Amino acid sequence: MQSLLTGAVVSLLFTLFLTPLFIRLFHRLQWGQFIRDDGPVSHHAKRGTATMGGVVFIVASVVGYFVGHLNDVRGITISGMLVLFLMVGLGLVGFVDDFLKTRNQRSLGLGGWAKVLGQVIVATVFALLVLQFPRTADGAGGKTYSATPASPTISIVRDQWFDGSVLSFTAWLGIGLGTVAFIIWIWVIVTSTSNGVNVADGLDGLATGASIFAIGSYVIIGFWQFNQSCFDRTLEAANVPLCYDVRDPLDLAVVAACITGALIGFLWWNTSPAQIFMGDTGSLALGGALAALAVLSRTELLLLLIGGLFVLEPGSVILQRAYFKITHGKRIFLMSPVHHHFELKGWAEVTVVVRFWIIGGLLVAAGVGLFYLEWLSRAA
Repeated sequence: MQSLLTGAVVSLLFTLFLTPLFIRLFHRLQWGQFIRDDGPVSHHAKRGTATMGGVVFIVASVVGYFVGHLNDVRGITISGMLVLFLMVGLGLVGFVDDFLKTRNQRSLGLGGWAKVLGQVIVATVFALLVLQFPRTADGAGGKTYSATPASPTISIVRDQWFDGSVLSFTAWLGIGLGTVAFIIWIWVIVTSTSNGVNVADGLDGLATGASIFAIGSYVIIGFWQFNQSCFDRTLEAANVPLCYDVRDPLDLAVVAACITGALIGFLWWNTSPAQIFMGDTGSLALGGALAALAVLSRTELLLLLIGGLFVLEPGSVILQRAYFKITHGKRIFLMSPVHHHFELKGWAEVTVVVRFWIIGGLLVAAGVGLFYLEWLSRAA
């Protein structure tokens, strides 16, 4: 618990007080935002605003994580490091994209397929690593448990039932994958989540605030899994069937808390009118962190609710393009992604952002509620 609180506070203070220094540095380096001419007219005033702000909260999260573990007897875990690896790795892909945009002064940095290739390379390394480093220990109920950071399973809230019965096909049943299929599955999760956050990052503070809700939910999930961990010898025998076979749940909560704290401090400077944008550096990194937390906590499909706003935003783009082609030029929205539609309808930018935060928060609450209800239904 000490590492969780310390890491979160250090990350928050880092972004809250040091972001102005980065803003001045980025202006000196001429890392300013390029604005598309076909976007809402109100956005043209944002041209030149410092971008690549993802660098700030990525560094803050890493610093907070390691400082938080200085006096932690449990120490740094491979699970926490893997979350940071995927976050930093995708952040580097986004940084290259942002750097090319600022250098060439155009809205296109890396080509679409080049960006996806970068994401796939990082995701492949992540997929190969998460099936290594098993932890075996005598745990709850006198049983011996073994777990790698992730498992080749598609799960909603856990890999499988631990009630001793033959597994049946239910909404909670994990679907086992081979190594190749697992790598492809990780490609899908990582690219979908990182690009989903990237699409949502179109208004001041929108993606930052929504990510605070989504990543913050894994502080709750990780801490709950730790309290009900199969690796805990003190767990009462009556609760053994309810335990979670997750490798390092407490450290997942710690790293999620560090990222959340960093985002809260960053939002102070990123909210309307934003003095700094996260850029693709930040949006891809946040999508990577969210994907890693879902995979390592065995809640991949629950991410559809927890990251629901990051599903709706790119979904609106896909729907708009499909409808445009089918109807030969007609549109559902005035502009996609859907947050721009409401801007063009006359909503103030702050109004759109706050209402989308509310939608994102409700979806996160539904996801966490489903996670707890699964446990509660089995405890009854």
